Amino acid sequence: MKSDQTSDATAGLSKEQGRILSVDFFRGLVMFILVSGIATLFHQMAEQGEGGIFIAWLDKHSNHGTWFEIYFWDLIQPFFMFIVGVAMPFSLSKRLAQGDSWKQSFIHALKRSFWLLLLGFMLGAKDDTYYLTNILPQLAFVYVFAFLLLQKDIKWQLAVSFALILVSDLLYHFWPIEGYNMPYTPDHNFGAWFDSVTVGHLHPDHWVTFNAVPTCAHILWGVCTGKLLMTDLSPMKKLSIMLSTGIAGIMGGYLLGLYIPMIERISTGSFVVFSGGWCLLAMGLSYLFVDILRFRKIATFFAIVGMNPIFIYIFSMLGGKNLLTRMARPFTYRLFGWGGDMVINMVTIVVVAFMVWGICYYLYKRKIFIKL
Repeated sequence: MKSDQTSDATAGLSKEQGRILSVDFFRGLVMFILVSGIATLFHQMAEQGEGGIFIAWLDKHSNHGTWFEIYFWDLIQPFFMFIVGVAMPFSLSKRLAQGDSWKQSFIHALKRSFWLLLLGFMLGAKDDTYYLTNILPQLAFVYVFAFLLLQKDIKWQLAVSFALILVSDLLYHFWPIEGYNMPYTPDHNFGAWFDSVTVGHLHPDHWVTFNAVPTCAHILWGVCTGKLLMTDLSPMKKLSIMLSTGIAGIMGGYLLGLYIPMIERISTGSFVVFSGGWCLLAMGLSYLFVDILRFRKIATFFAIVGMNPIFIYIFSMLGGKNLLTRMARPFTYRLFGWGGDMVINMVTIVVVAFMVWGICYYLYKRKIFIKL
């Protein structure tokens, strides 16, 4: 029965989306990592000294790095921005095929960005303090910007992406205002100045709103990749382009890091190039796994989560995962109490992850897709 459901879901996704399954797989995998609670599990195990060096390493990479450190978790937002860009050419093509004009599609993009900005504002606000540094308001800006360039040649999209990185780094290096002219010092750089005159306060963890400008590159590189996937090139040619440019980006980021430190909190050029390389490499490996080697049943498990990314993100931000944990824990405590807190926590996290997936599957089967 489960196999039949998975096969039906795979066929349904292909028919529903009219696009490449690896796109939804990549997005769904990122969202599943974000909301599954596995980072919490690694942290709990590390705190109790379980798992040794390996679990301590996983715990470290399940959190953002400090100012000059880059860990796996620092790639989550670039991944999300990038995959939104990958889907944009498919989405516009579908809307134009249905008879919408470019103007109508642009108005739709503006409306979507408005709701992203509003939701991000509400989710990031605390009393009279608010921040525009989380992924939703950042995405609101880059989405409209990318849409305006969506029908341009790839060479122009690439040129603009690198120009934005260059301009951002130059602003950090040459901003003349005293107290904000130290490019790599927390709260004393151009990004901090920008927040001081726009939102009126600085983020306690040194994130800056201006990150939306250099990280436009992530969504534009995603757009370029989406266009690549829509071409008639052979699958192996597409794969080789994604893997080679991804590796080049990672190496380029490291080389730039010799002169411009990798700092995610202000999205320095070296970090943007480095993380963009990982985005391309991850997309290439997803394409290899799903569309060339055709491990489609496993891919569908994550793709179903990827069909409702906004819902999953908001559900998580509003404490939905905590609610599911409270629902599951009485059962896992009684069934697995013999194993102690560690076993209970591990089982609870797994159960909650499958509960989240079950909600996504329920929405998918009933063709309920929360979109803005």
